[in-house]
Amino acid sequence: MENSSHRNFSTEQLTSIKKSYFNILGLFLQHEKIDSRFLRCLLKWGIQLNLHTDDLVRSNLDLNQLSFNEPREKIESLYHLVYLINLDNIVEDVELEVASIYAEKLGFAPEVVGELFKSIATEVYDHDYPENLQKEIEDFMKIYKANQ
Repeated sequence: MENSSHRNFSTEQLTSIKKSYFNILGLFLQHEKIDSRFLRCLLKWGIQLNLHTDDLVRSNLDLNQLSFNEPREKIESLYHLVYLINLDNIVEDVELEVASIYAEKLGFAPEVVGELFKSIATEVYDHDYPENLQKEIEDFMKIYKANQ
């Protein structure tokens, strides 16, 4: 199941997105119990990313040791979240919930995250998948911080 949006990314960018995915997965795996709808969402993203065991090897990850690590580039992590949500061009409520949990763990306020995802979801429906999405996220965060 080849996703056409994967073709827009270099191998390095796709590897970075997969690392973010593993970090999100690690956050949820740290809990004793995972809500089944969150697990279904995470599995769907993994399938849509065409993950293989060698992706774990390439990322120097051991599935038994998978955990959340504070990313250096938090804006990039938000961009990866948006990418994951839009893999199938359908924005599901559960995807937004998973993304919000992760974004809050990154230190973003829930209302900021909600507004960001709302604005991006609207943008995705209004236009084709924006190629400069990462810049849009950065601009959104700058505007939000300036208004605080």
